[in-house]
Amino acid sequence: MNKMKVNEIRNLSTAERNEKVAGLKEELFNLRFQLATGQLENPMRIHEVKKDIARIKTVQREDELKAAKKA
Repeated sequence: MNKMKVNEIRNLSTAERNEKVAGLKEELFNLRFQLATGQLENPMRIHEVKKDIARIKTVQREDELKAAKKA
């Protein structure tokens, strides 16, 4: 899985973003489990997943701030 682009994230609905974050958190858990058991093939994947989660959460926060500013 390639890293997500910010434009791709902005095009997703709120529900889709929440789904994506949940899936990435599950993947991160599995990657950490593999790391602990010595089965992880690509350690950089942990870094990529954490960055993707951060990107999505950043876009979500931007949307929240825009909504609050309009209200």
